[in-house]
Amino acid sequence: MGHFITLEGSEGSGKSTQFRLLQTYLASRGVRVLATREPGGTSIGEQIRAVLHDVGNDALRPRAEVLLYAAARAQLVEQVIRPALAAGTVVICDRYVESTLAYQGYGRGLDLAALLEITRFATGGLRADQVIYLDLPVEVGLERKRLAHEREHAEITRMDQQALEFYRRVRAGYLALAAQEPERWCVLDAQQSIEAVQAQIRQCVAALLASGGDVRS
Repeated sequence: MGHFITLEGSEGSGKSTQFRLLQTYLASRGVRVLATREPGGTSIGEQIRAVLHDVGNDALRPRAEVLLYAAARAQLVEQVIRPALAAGTVVICDRYVESTLAYQGYGRGLDLAALLEITRFATGGLRADQVIYLDLPVEVGLERKRLAHEREHAEITRMDQQALEFYRRVRAGYLALAAQEPERWCVLDAQQSIEAVQAQIRQCVAALLASGGDVRS
């Protein structure tokens, strides 16, 4: 059975950059790795992603939002993640269940117990062996996002246009979740250089792979 690693982080954390670097590093070390993302990772999931990220869909209600995320996740788990794990592959995923708990739970204020049931149903109970969370102050992350959009025409999605307090609740949610399961989470300071963050991510992943740890339920 392979290992399942997820990367989490709020806006401007550098998560996508670190995700690509980790994928390249693992492949260069001869690790059989599959990289995927949420929402998306399948043809059906990518269509759902387009709906969720469309800035014109500002009427999308929180309960509808979370069910769309769950639908994309269910497709990804059954079509991609479980088969890869069964084949002994290391799967790394850009966002997973913890995003739902942080954004729709703490951020939107939806009932956490209900969200846990929805995600258990969608995933069949599949949890990540390790969650790597890139943490930084909300204001810093949003400024990074703004500059990236100005300089590089980086994508702006519906989820990038929320109120400041929403992102503060999301960050607090991530930290609360991490505190509940410190053995499964690696919380890293995303204000460090790209190289420093990547080095710490590699340390976290190396420790997991060396231990053979599997904390999936």
